[in-house]
Amino acid sequence: MAETLQQLILDSLDAQSIIDDTRSLTIPGQATPATSQEDQITILGALNSLLSREMIVYETHETLSHVLTPEGSQIVELGSHEARVWAALPAKGEGSPLTPVQLKKQVGDETAKVGQGRAFKNGWIGKEGDGFVQIVPTIQDATRVDLREIASAGTSKAGEKVLADLRKRKLIIQRKGQWFTVKKGPYFSTSTAKPETDLTVEMLTAGTWKTSTFKKYNFDAEGAPTDGGALHPLLKVREEIRNIFLEMGFAEMPTSSFVESGFWCFDALFVPQQHPARDLQDTFYLSDPKEALPPEPEYYKRVSTVHEHGGFGSTGYRAPWSHEESSKLLLRTHTTASSAHMLYKLAAKCRGENVEGDAEEFAHGSSTTGDGPDDGFRPAKLFSIDRVFRNETMDATHLAEFHQVEGVVADRNLTLADLIGFMRVFFKKMGIEKVRFKPAYNPYTEPSLEIFAFHPMLDRWVEVGNSGMFRPEMLEPMGFPKDVRVHGWGLSLERPTMIRYGINNIRTLVGHKVSLEGIENSPAVMF
Repeated sequence: MAETLQQLILDSLDAQSIIDDTRSLTIPGQATPATSQEDQITILGALNSLLSREMIVYETHETLSHVLTPEGSQIVELGSHEARVWAALPAKGEGSPLTPVQLKKQVGDETAKVGQGRAFKNGWIGKEGDGFVQIVPTIQDATRVDLREIASAGTSKAGEKVLADLRKRKLIIQRKGQWFTVKKGPYFSTSTAKPETDLTVEMLTAGTWKTSTFKKYNFDAEGAPTDGGALHPLLKVREEIRNIFLEMGFAEMPTSSFVESGFWCFDALFVPQQHPARDLQDTFYLSDPKEALPPEPEYYKRVSTVHEHGGFGSTGYRAPWSHEESSKLLLRTHTTASSAHMLYKLAAKCRGENVEGDAEEFAHGSSTTGDGPDDGFRPAKLFSIDRVFRNETMDATHLAEFHQVEGVVADRNLTLADLIGFMRVFFKKMGIEKVRFKPAYNPYTEPSLEIFAFHPMLDRWVEVGNSGMFRPEMLEPMGFPKDVRVHGWGLSLERPTMIRYGINNIRTLVGHKVSLEGIENSPAVMF
């Protein structure tokens, strides 16, 4: 049919040179001219096909018309509500008046409700006793007449006032339409043979390319969009947080060891071996291999002693030390295990050991901040962003695997006020203004603070991190001087991302429910 319609248009142009109004065309297979909007859309498809070959050009003319709603079509068939009410009533003095209940039974609830008022307004009916009667012998159903005219012509000679009233009564709706004026194009022909799009070997061999018509190349046409990779929202937020740390002068710690020993994950941090966080229901332990290689003997001895018997001003936990518990291999529950490795390495010079590149790697070549002789300590600011694992029940804000943002600041005579001030600046750079702190307990920090941020989607405060000052029982066995204090904090990467992107369920951010389209369309993060 498409080619037949195109041929009709070309033949009409060949005979008349111009088609003033495509509504005068009769589409092949139809008996009447193409006056409907559906017919004009069909003609538009044929025109665009011919336009792409520059065989024709056309102008578009827009029109406004009206069509009947289902209720309007019913009025054309049966009459208006008011006319049906009038017809159901007896003439005055010729029968018993109909009560409202009787009228509803005869014409229906909707017709009685709408028609009664309009019939009274038109002066067609009146009240007699408890019922209604006709008070005029004949009526002219103008609504029905207007709708019949609109159904056939798309408008009404009565003007916009009548059309507006019918639209208000929801008997008609307005529709935009279009028709076209068509003229010959630069490559006009009555042949609808499609031009060739490719030069083939067969054409070159037979020489048919010489007489073939080729489709003109459109060098302005855009190619099909290519599918490219897209960064996950977590990676975008990770990069922004990383840039914040670097901007504030932090050095990034290596955190590639997902598997840690119980010693570095718990014991070195002064977490008691009987702590519930070390139970199977909270931590993933490896079955093969089960045990880690032993740490440096002297350091291991100092850590086990402070746990079991105390030291460095502490009474310890006064509980038996288990070498088996300390050597278990596990999936790290926090990146603080990596921080412990780095702090131990940072304290090497304090212990009288020389670690190559230590000052440059962790302290950016800074000098000692003490007033006395050089004891080997250098201040440092370190951070890491990596995955951790916990045997947790999954819900809207918890997963068994998530990312932890970890930071430590080591210097002499730091205070809790320094930590709170830093955290406020850090979160403000992330765009999180509403932050508050709550006293908490951590085995390896004292004092300790939980960090909360307000989540506008959940409309409540959400815990986003933990912080505190590392205990002397952790730092002094490593070899740090007594006046060295270390701030430590950790926060998840997922929760700031949820706040930033307005996500209220973490399972739609990570996992099989993640929308690939959502990842592609997620905006860049600018904290």
